[in-house]
Amino acid sequence: MITRKILPVLLRKLSPGFAVGLFGARRTGKTVLMNQVIQETAGKHLVVSGEDFDVQEILSSQKLSLLKSFTAGYTHLFIDEAQIIPRIGNNLKLIVDNIPGIALFFTGSSSFELYNQIGEPLTGRSVFLNLYGFSQQELDEDFLTARKTLDSKLIYGLYPQVSMEDQLSKKEELLQSIKNGYLLKDLLAFNMQKDSVFVLNLLRLIAFQIGNDISYSELAGRLNVNVRTVQRYLNILEKMFIVFSLPGFSKNLRNEYTKTPRYYFWDNGIRNSIISNFNPVHIRNDTGQLWENYCISERQKFLAFNRISTNTFFWRTYTQKEIDYLEEREGKLFAYELKLSVKRTIIPALFAQNYPDSVYSEINRDNFYSFITEK
Repeated sequence: MITRKILPVLLRKLSPGFAVGLFGARRTGKTVLMNQVIQETAGKHLVVSGEDFDVQEILSSQKLSLLKSFTAGYTHLFIDEAQIIPRIGNNLKLIVDNIPGIALFFTGSSSFELYNQIGEPLTGRSVFLNLYGFSQQELDEDFLTARKTLDSKLIYGLYPQVSMEDQLSKKEELLQSIKNGYLLKDLLAFNMQKDSVFVLNLLRLIAFQIGNDISYSELAGRLNVNVRTVQRYLNILEKMFIVFSLPGFSKNLRNEYTKTPRYYFWDNGIRNSIISNFNPVHIRNDTGQLWENYCISERQKFLAFNRISTNTFFWRTYTQKEIDYLEEREGKLFAYELKLSVKRTIIPALFAQNYPDSVYSEINRDNFYSFITEK
């Protein structure tokens, strides 16, 4: 059993009169982690699923007498897949406000509705944490092992079930199952106007644009929709923890580009399943994109799991000078160029001139381990 980095935080935050929310894509281990919290928490636990119709009826009722009967005698209420339950936020607020001595823990596979439903009613009495696939920091691997298994991670990613499977064919089957089943199931649960084919086509276009600036108008033209539709669906995909975006960095210099963000997948395996390409690294023509996506997504996990406050960007000029990844933290600017092969790169002269106090590094196969684990 791999210990998740945020387990101690969950245990510390879980207390009477307080609600702890755990968000993340399906199959990232939320239920397993919730069960670990249950095992390590003393008291009498009520554990329910949002997919149970009786549970939905009770936890959407806004009837205090019913909620009191439901939770009577329990010290903890654990709700899996809470996003399915209508008006869940107001009902949890009723419990927190009127039933003393009970601690709440809930999971959700999308933050699209839950943040709005739960966040506002429980302001100051709740904490929301995100769970992703395994991070390199969570794996019991030293540098040598991490380096030997790097190619597999670039192709198959780190979803828990996929990561623990040894057979490559099984890894591919699991990823296709996640894509066609759980991922699309959550998408369709939003009652969106567009079907799953549209969403998969949008994801394919994004998958081929990793490390490049996207054009909303170009995406809209290729998908035969308007720009607002593209932006809306990309926003949904971010809140479902499938992709995330980085803005361009600028201090308002005229030649710095910040018009549109760049998009990355939280998991390389999901990205490769979207384009149906599980070919080995050495015969692919998108190795640079795989490397950039892996390094940035793993760094994002590291920052999130260790609760490090950092602003993250890419940097580019209109003359095509660029830096893959930037972090602004502790009053300093850190710039990183991401190259799989060990190749000495030089910081762009314009960047060095305008940001002379910045720290510049190249992240490659020889030093990636410390970048995403700080070991």
